[in-house]
Amino acid sequence: MLNCYAQIETMLPKWLILHWRLLLVLSVICGLLTPFVLNLYINLITQTRRYTEIADVPDKPVAIVFGAGLWADGTPTPMLADRIQGAIDLYKLGRVEKILMTGDNGTPEYNEVVAMQLYAIDQGVPANDIRLDYAGFSTYESCYRAREIFGIETAVLITQQYHLPRAVYICNRLGIDAIGFGTPDWGKFRDDSMRFYTRRELLAVVKAVVQVHILRPKPTFLGPFEGMY
Repeated sequence: MLNCYAQIETMLPKWLILHWRLLLVLSVICGLLTPFVLNLYINLITQTRRYTEIADVPDKPVAIVFGAGLWADGTPTPMLADRIQGAIDLYKLGRVEKILMTGDNGTPEYNEVVAMQLYAIDQGVPANDIRLDYAGFSTYESCYRAREIFGIETAVLITQQYHLPRAVYICNRLGIDAIGFGTPDWGKFRDDSMRFYTRRELLAVVKAVVQVHILRPKPTFLGPFEGMY
């Protein structure tokens, strides 16, 4: 028996040397397939938690709106405006009581969340029902801070459909019972823009899986507990 094990140990490195090209090809294939497999998994596992029709969205105490960029004049981009409008519509239908705007305020000159707040106020949402998360620098950080800083335990997330599976997945893994309302993307925005966002999302999903299952990094900023109510 010992001689058998010794023979295997002797042959294994030789086999690896002889078949290194095959192993390299298999490694490359696995690396290329991983983003697609993980995206398929996250799409499937969040399927029952995502809605595209506002009439189907269940009542939740809070809507979380993710930042999506500002124009040079400080107004929301069309994608961001759609997200905010989704929250406004849910609020006016009585489906949510409060709205958390989460985005990037990394410099004094760039303030996504105040622009988001002003847009909602202009549409008739009372300022008292809007809370701002100035340090939502990524989807992961927004979800992490929503739970740890604002104490949100259940919410409806509002973002474009291509981004929604990842957002719902991250928030659920970080302790928020989250569902999502997906605003239109393909067919509304330019195809070249959507191809770019979709390709980027493939890699972002891989990063998200590593973050929530392996690394669990702290956000850039945490700070004191604020509570949502």
